[in-house]
Amino acid sequence: MRWSPLARSEYRTVLTSKGAWILALLVVLWGFRPTYAGWDAVGRNITIGYVQIGVDLFLPIGALLLSYQSLINERTTGSIKFLLGLPLTRTQILLGKTGGRFVGVGTAAVAATLVLAAIGLIEHGTFALLPFLGTLVATLLFAGVMVAIGVFVSTVARRTVTAATGVFAYFLATVFWSRIVTSLYTAVTGVPVDPYDAPASGPLFLALRLTPDGAYNVLTNWFLGVGNSTELFHIVYTKLEPGVSVNAFVVEAAFDGGGPWYLHPALSLAVLLVWVVVPVALARRAFTRGDAL
Repeated sequence: MRWSPLARSEYRTVLTSKGAWILALLVVLWGFRPTYAGWDAVGRNITIGYVQIGVDLFLPIGALLLSYQSLINERTTGSIKFLLGLPLTRTQILLGKTGGRFVGVGTAAVAATLVLAAIGLIEHGTFALLPFLGTLVATLLFAGVMVAIGVFVSTVARRTVTAATGVFAYFLATVFWSRIVTSLYTAVTGVPVDPYDAPASGPLFLALRLTPDGAYNVLTNWFLGVGNSTELFHIVYTKLEPGVSVNAFVVEAAFDGGGPWYLHPALSLAVLLVWVVVPVALARRAFTRGDAL
């Protein structure tokens, strides 16, 4: 653990920045939105739904903005030469950077989650503990994914503007992911996709949940028991109501019997783990080869 002092330095950098606490505040302010649909869907567990709503929108943005300059800032200021002079391997430097940023972002995410839990406890009373703990763990894993992507971008980009462009491109891809997937599916199969009445296609639904935010929503919806979908929990509940037509892809609405095995919500945990491992591995490969200097 020779890299732990570097990790602590990165942790302090994140927590002493305004960005971490702005992130926590935005998660709380955006997440707390009581609705009749939300209450009808999960009752007092709507408190857990508040966490899903706030995290889904703001955690990716905040974590990336707090991570994408972790190494590129060292390069542009020239301090990377000092960093490489430490008695650490390049892998250890990368672990210290990633681990410290993750703990910092994770601390802000946990703080926001606990504030939402306290608000929900006051407003609605007690909620189910196990789904809440599952959502908290999923939130930390989601934070780890976004930090890993941010550090990867910071490792391979040569300039800050290039890194910022990469982050923006990621946002665009995730925002329009559903449209990208459905367009490709139609082009390949010739079958038009109507989200109001989606075709019972396993590959289509699998592709929709391959983004980190999609996998996170699938997991937390599973914990809440509302249905198998990448949409927010109250939208999933509304979609499954008899006689209601909603623009959303929900497995139970498209398949008889719950769909193929590879659409089980638990496998979204593997999707998130892959999103952690692959960016870190690619960043390590680039950094240890010296491509990031």
